[in-house]
Amino acid sequence: MEEEYIRLIFGLKLKQLRSDKNLSLFGLAKTTGLSKSYLNEIEKGKKYPKRDKILLLSEALDTTYDQMVSLKLDKNLAPIGEILQSRILKEIPLDVFGIKEGDLIDIIAEAPVKVNTFISTLFEIAKHYNLTRESFFLAALRSYQEANNNYFEDIELQVEKFAKAYSIDLTKRLKVEDLEDILIEEYGYTINNEELTGHTELNNLRSVYVPSSKTLLVSSDTDDSQRMFIYAKEIAYNFLDISDRLYTFSWIKFKSFDQVLNNFLASYFAGSLLIPRKALVKELKVFFENKTFNTIEFQKMMDKFTDSPETFYQRLTNILPKDFNLKNLFFLRFSYKPERNHIRLTKELHITNLLEPHANERNEHYCRRWASIQTLIKIPDSDKNHLFEHQISSYPHTENTYLVLSSATKDPFKNGYFRSISIGILISAHSVNKIGFLQDQKIRVKQVGVTCESCSILNCSERVAPPRNLERKERFVKTDNIVSEIMEKYK
Repeated sequence: MEEEYIRLIFGLKLKQLRSDKNLSLFGLAKTTGLSKSYLNEIEKGKKYPKRDKILLLSEALDTTYDQMVSLKLDKNLAPIGEILQSRILKEIPLDVFGIKEGDLIDIIAEAPVKVNTFISTLFEIAKHYNLTRESFFLAALRSYQEANNNYFEDIELQVEKFAKAYSIDLTKRLKVEDLEDILIEEYGYTINNEELTGHTELNNLRSVYVPSSKTLLVSSDTDDSQRMFIYAKEIAYNFLDISDRLYTFSWIKFKSFDQVLNNFLASYFAGSLLIPRKALVKELKVFFENKTFNTIEFQKMMDKFTDSPETFYQRLTNILPKDFNLKNLFFLRFSYKPERNHIRLTKELHITNLLEPHANERNEHYCRRWASIQTLIKIPDSDKNHLFEHQISSYPHTENTYLVLSSATKDPFKNGYFRSISIGILISAHSVNKIGFLQDQKIRVKQVGVTCESCSILNCSERVAPPRNLERKERFVKTDNIVSEIMEKYK
């Protein structure tokens, strides 16, 4: 364990033993002959006493030396010990969030019982909803993105620096060969297009990088847009000098939060390289001047930059908050396999704290009125490779209204699966001022919920489950009202 954690655990034990004896710091100081300020620093994890002083303390507190120095905490402080010994505080780069590890340690030392209760509560919630280490790290990454409005100026500048160094014209759409040549000639890569295809178990992987030989294995099933993104990410790892990284795309495991964060930064670099900021801003300004929404023009704009709707929508979440000050937006990615009739939210991002729509971990049914769900259900039977829909979604219980754009395609990583990508922009006085077509009366308006189980919309033909959560709340309200009436009657 880290030395500071050992000091903290000793301090927590000392404080607990002293409290159990109803001894003040002054009383313990008087009994042991140690100064009050010195004992205070021990309890806060600032200092670790020498053997002779531990013997003094153990005698004064009627315990043994071995019990004092043991790293095992009593049951009521055990969760804090689990957190410290798990090294999870070391795995998350707290400095990314502007937090010092010492600050957390000070909080724990100051109010260990309250912190312990809070940690225990988190553990219970995690077990109840089957939250994993993976979901915890991904949630931390989302918080990091949201805290920065999902825009990272330093990466944008690095892309411009890279383009200048390698004579890349960011006003023109890149070709696969442009990036492949840089990987081979500049970074010494060997690209193998056959190996992965020979392993049926790896059908869901598009690439594997072997660092010892600088070999990039790319599935022969990848299309040009996927290959472009893979190459751009590999360039990012090299140009940004990132060594602690993931080696598969899509990723299958990670060792630390750093790898999750670095994977995101490399992906951000790739998106910025493939869809340059200045060029996209120029196109969006022209498109937003329209007084009516033109589906064909929107798809033309997308096709001008990429064949991948996900790459385009992800890039919008970088550009809209920064260059148009449209920060109230969300991004969703759904996965769907028709044979199972199961729709799963696999990625979400909320730039501000307006958290609807959002994921649920209770196996509830997402609202079938969402544009993202409608495109997803229709695409398996469609003769189109890309199905696009847009609508204005209104949430009656919050009065929030969004313009939602959604694209559905076959899932490029899973055979038999389909995916939809959506972006929602909150309709407000500010967004109406920025986007001309937000007042277009021809755009379909739909009232939507979050899940069928919690939805209050009456006579919904798309509903696939009864509003059980809402009905339960109504029963509780009725019960409470009747009890209040009885108490008033007999008081």
